[in-house]
Amino acid sequence: MAMAASAKELKYRERQRQVIDAAAAVFAEKGYHGASTKEIAERLGIRQGSLYYYFSSKEEALAEVCRLGVEGQVQRLEGIIAADIPASEKIRRFFLCHLEPLRTLPNHMEVFLGQRQHLGGERRRVVQRIAREYEELVVGIFREGQAANEFPADLDCQLAALGLLGMCNWVPTWYARNPGHTLEQIAGQFAAIFLEGLKA
Repeated sequence: MAMAASAKELKYRERQRQVIDAAAAVFAEKGYHGASTKEIAERLGIRQGSLYYYFSSKEEALAEVCRLGVEGQVQRLEGIIAADIPASEKIRRFFLCHLEPLRTLPNHMEVFLGQRQHLGGERRRVVQRIAREYEELVVGIFREGQAANEFPADLDCQLAALGLLGMCNWVPTWYARNPGHTLEQIAGQFAAIFLEGLKA
């Protein structure tokens, strides 16, 4: 039986999350190569050396930022897929699911989309594996729709998934500059455009 975390462990995890969030903000502002651990430490009001109590290198901090930026989305999408609803409705719900981190983890999402290529070795493989898993979940929704005759039989499900993800992944580049639309409005209009396009 797993033991409950001690107060000390909980405090460490809370502080570690604050450090990762600060790293996400600095990476989003300066880019990975333009950011320094000194700037991350200054954001937190701590000494630079104290950061290494929470991560071993700047690259490890980037890996954690990227992981947080996508891991929760996989879990949320799995919940949508498990629901007893048509595939078209799953696609409709996907849009808000995918865009929700712009409200909760905007820096993490921006860094994951634009800077994960700076990871190396096993860290890159871990993040790429999560991204591929997410993509395959989307492909699976299209295949489900094909099997139920909701989507065209000749639809290239892989290409459809890439198009869907590309459509959504562009939003962070302009969303902050166009505050006139809510995420719900954006997701609803994107879903209508995409699903109507499948009928054409």
